[in-house]
Amino acid sequence: MKKFIIFSISLFFSGFTFAQEDTTFTKKDTTKLEEVIVLGRRKLSNYRQEKTLSSIDEFLEKSNKITMIKRGNYAWEPSINNMTSDRLSVTIDGMQIFGACTDKMDPITSYVDVSNLEKVSIGSGQEGTENGHCVGGNIDLQIPKSKYFESGLKTSADVGYETNGNYKTGGLDVEYSGNKFYINADGIYRKSDNYDAGNSKEILYSQFEKFNVSLQTGYKLSENQSFDAHIIYDKATDVGYPALPMDVSLAEALITSVTHNYSNDSTFIKTLETKLYFNTITHIMDDSKRPDVPIRMDMPGWSDTYGFYSKATAQVNKHQLAFNFNGFYNRALAEMTMHPNDSDQPAMFMYTWPDIRTLYTGIYAKDSYALNNKETIVTSLRLGYHRNKIAKAVGLESLQIFYPEIDATKSRFLTSFSSNYNLKKEKSNYSFGVGYGERAPSVSEGYGFFLYNSFDNYDNIGNPTLKNEKAIEANFKADYIFNNFTIGLESSYFYLMDYIIGDIDTTLSPMTIGANGVRVYNALPNASIFDVYVNTSYKFSNTISANASVGYNYGKGSNNKNLPLIKPFSYLAELNYNIKTFNAALQLEGNGNQSNYSNFYGEDETPSYSVLNLNLGHVFFLDTNKFILKYGVENILDTTYSTYADWNNIQRQGRNFYMNVSVVF
Repeated sequence: MKKFIIFSISLFFSGFTFAQEDTTFTKKDTTKLEEVIVLGRRKLSNYRQEKTLSSIDEFLEKSNKITMIKRGNYAWEPSINNMTSDRLSVTIDGMQIFGACTDKMDPITSYVDVSNLEKVSIGSGQEGTENGHCVGGNIDLQIPKSKYFESGLKTSADVGYETNGNYKTGGLDVEYSGNKFYINADGIYRKSDNYDAGNSKEILYSQFEKFNVSLQTGYKLSENQSFDAHIIYDKATDVGYPALPMDVSLAEALITSVTHNYSNDSTFIKTLETKLYFNTITHIMDDSKRPDVPIRMDMPGWSDTYGFYSKATAQVNKHQLAFNFNGFYNRALAEMTMHPNDSDQPAMFMYTWPDIRTLYTGIYAKDSYALNNKETIVTSLRLGYHRNKIAKAVGLESLQIFYPEIDATKSRFLTSFSSNYNLKKEKSNYSFGVGYGERAPSVSEGYGFFLYNSFDNYDNIGNPTLKNEKAIEANFKADYIFNNFTIGLESSYFYLMDYIIGDIDTTLSPMTIGANGVRVYNALPNASIFDVYVNTSYKFSNTISANASVGYNYGKGSNNKNLPLIKPFSYLAELNYNIKTFNAALQLEGNGNQSNYSNFYGEDETPSYSVLNLNLGHVFFLDTNKFILKYGVENILDTTYSTYADWNNIQRQGRNFYMNVSVVF
């Protein structure tokens, strides 16, 4: 109770602290590192999007820095700079939210939809620490801001169909806006059967069904102050994971927040945003639809998060200042019940996450200093206190089998620093940055108990004694414009110390039937990750343009082993035709052969592939109604392929015809 009172007081006083939202955004294109992906479904203005009803996963996959790791047709896991979710900060409008699945079958991106969001902000490395500590970067899924103007009632509707998997999508958005009051309600529904890979090969257990609804409302107290409230409810059922031995019968999330906004250009504090939030997730894995398993298992998990932040911006001479004071309290619990095929044998039960309580509070500050009208230095700092506690006594006792000296609680202090120099000229832009960051081990890395990883076929045990993982990074960007031709180079290098990864312990026996053995999370002394991309675009005329991108990535640990899930040589080329009411794009994308794979960590060699796509779009008006039509074909040649990011080499979709229709009333 004492700790709860302290946390409540922290929430209350957060309203009197200052923080900031990054106001320097760059439209997504092929020559920028920092990215903002504009979803725009609410306005339905960007008919050049390949699909107005694309999932969040499909939008994110268009970024150079992001790769989506696929375990099936749903809930892809994002990675940034070849680092997966443990090394990232993924937030919803600055709010911390944590998945409830020990197998990463429910990344945070799976609990929102395009109907909830306005844009997605991507920060690479220590540029992404505004909302929390990370070493790889941040993805912030941003909800729309309240709009106060006399626009009255607006309605939009969407419907989509795709032939591969008999995939159906429908959405509805209703909005009312006045001078002092704003309300928006929206919903979206998605359902897919099993999809087909190339040559009409059915991928079993790839079906899913999901719906998402949200309600956002705001009230304007004065010209400078307003209150907002937001609620999202997301529910997915009958989700198959063909790359895993188990499916999901339920993935459910409730995400709520209330926000106070203040803005005044004539005061020292230009903007102040304070948010209180709560979210809860329930995730249930089961194998009841699999025909033949050695032993049946039920694996439910729960995650509850209470949090706050206060963000403020200010300006002093040439300094644009930003602050964010934030904190959260999370409860993560997961369990496993094994039901022997012999009904005379008793069921076996254990906690795979033994009720881990995490308390965090931290402060972030950023200074953008304009040396002149061409040069800017941006410096940021984040400091944080992080504490874990094992709430279940039986969980502590289980981990003490391997670590007899551990206590129920573990406290850590985390630091992050970055500095970037930016130079903008008439025909070129340059940026160079360095940074240092730390992260705490994830719940699975620190406290997981016999978590089975089907990627390498090992059980995994957490290690509460792990040190903070640390990273030193450097990044460089340069863009050049030559008349109608633009070329850009971007590169980053990460030197990670105490790199957390599973290490085989031959003295332990696996619990999963058929597993190769047991890995215990330990830390390599160091690891290196490097990437470089060259991006080009050429404008032939006002209507025809082309762009292309090639990239190379590398990752190796101090044990001289290749790191897993490192992207091989990749390329993308696109030819675009655009007029006011019509657009068309022909796209070629692919990867080279994955020669630097990591067999030590369960990878095998992935062959090269190329995929050809075509998408078209129309916008037209009927009376006062606006219609947007998107249609096209993906994987035109029906190529059979899988990528390095496809769990257990699960094959991707073959040829797929699609059509999306959107209308604004």
